Amino acid sequence: MLTFFGNRGRHRRCDGLSRRSFLKAGALGLGGLTFADLLRAEHANAVGSSRRAIINIHLDGGPPQMDMIDPKPDAPRELRGEFGSIPTRIPGVHFTELLPKLAGIADQLVILRSLVGAADKHDAFQCMSGFDEKSLQSLGGRPALGCVIGKLLGSREDTAPAFVDLMQGRPLARDSARPGFLGPAYSAFRPDISHLFHRELEDGMKIELAKLGAKNHRTQLSLLEGLPVGRLDNRLELLRSLDQLPRALDATGDMAALDDFTRQAYGILTSGKVAAAMDLDKEDPKVVARFTPNLGDQSAASYTSEGPEAARKLLLARRLVEAGVRCVSVSISDFDTHSGNFPRMRLLAPIIDHALHALVTDLGERGMLDEVMVVAWGEFGRTPRVNAEGGRDHWPNVAMGIMAGGGMPVGQVIGSTDRIAAEVTSRPVHYQDVIATLYHHLGIDARATTITDPTGRPQYLVDVGQPIAELT
Repeated sequence: MLTFFGNRGRHRRCDGLSRRSFLKAGALGLGGLTFADLLRAEHANAVGSSRRAIINIHLDGGPPQMDMIDPKPDAPRELRGEFGSIPTRIPGVHFTELLPKLAGIADQLVILRSLVGAADKHDAFQCMSGFDEKSLQSLGGRPALGCVIGKLLGSREDTAPAFVDLMQGRPLARDSARPGFLGPAYSAFRPDISHLFHRELEDGMKIELAKLGAKNHRTQLSLLEGLPVGRLDNRLELLRSLDQLPRALDATGDMAALDDFTRQAYGILTSGKVAAAMDLDKEDPKVVARFTPNLGDQSAASYTSEGPEAARKLLLARRLVEAGVRCVSVSISDFDTHSGNFPRMRLLAPIIDHALHALVTDLGERGMLDEVMVVAWGEFGRTPRVNAEGGRDHWPNVAMGIMAGGGMPVGQVIGSTDRIAAEVTSRPVHYQDVIATLYHHLGIDARATTITDPTGRPQYLVDVGQPIAELT
């Protein structure tokens, strides 16, 4: 059994640092070093030399399984809805008419029709960790997968953070990619993408975000204007000189470790790789166009739903992986279709259809598909019965997922549901099974690897999950 140590319960400031809080935003004018405390990374094992990566796509709001990848044409109309089904490249398997592009590459996909274990809460955390948000809450909560990856596979020599979180909307406001008991040193690196992709928050989410404040929700990508790299070098050298005596007196080794994190943050900042990856103007315009669907009139969209340009988030994710990021989380909103499910799905599903098709084909053409594992899923499914407002409500009994890449045996459907897509009838797959499969792709055995919580107790990365046998 491998054990990796997280924060041990010694007293710290609220920002997670015991002494060098002046490295936080603005204190030294080191805009790009505001995430120095995010880089508490260890080169834990030989897998660290691999460049395998994960793109974790959250379909914010809970996508309706029967209106996408599990159509039920023989169900009563008041249950099946108004969408027809179309054949895919997998013999005998149909999607709805909303996903023609994915139907055409279904032989490159894994279709999950039997996800179980949903917590019935609008929070991407379960898709980020496999756990309910209440798990180990008294200890700070479970860490998200990307944060654990940073803990286990990160290295101070990296010129890109291990985990970049691009989620917006509810997942951002609720800090769904949170580090839990690992502490803020393992928080996600969060560039502000609001200027590229608008996602209006619900009123309740605005209140939640205001209560949390900006902390841990945004990370700058560059030095403050007027601060040259040479001046940054001088300030880091001064910092090292000032720290010599206290560091010598520190028996825990924490201060020396913090120096390592600062050096890595410096390397990430001055390399410019992440900032360059986030700049779509540096991408071939033909590729950008490939990730930009032309879907016509969007007037029926909910005010919280994103437009066609949201597909470009997956292009950003690919560029970040190329820059060395191990895990990228993305969200596309808003599948919370309590009303107007069918007109809204006519707008939302084609965005997913176009975006995933573009990502999978692009990764394939670049020779990256075996190295990058992709998953797209939501926090739960939706009710078979259509309500009085033409919507589908929350349905935690079964959810859907789409996977690709990672060298998996693709072109298969895992699991099945009953005649109205309400209950799993074969091969249930737990959210933790998917998480364990993602870890497995990176060479991490989630059932044999532990990280230590603040009480000193080892915690396994999953407790009921295991890699999906059909995919490993």
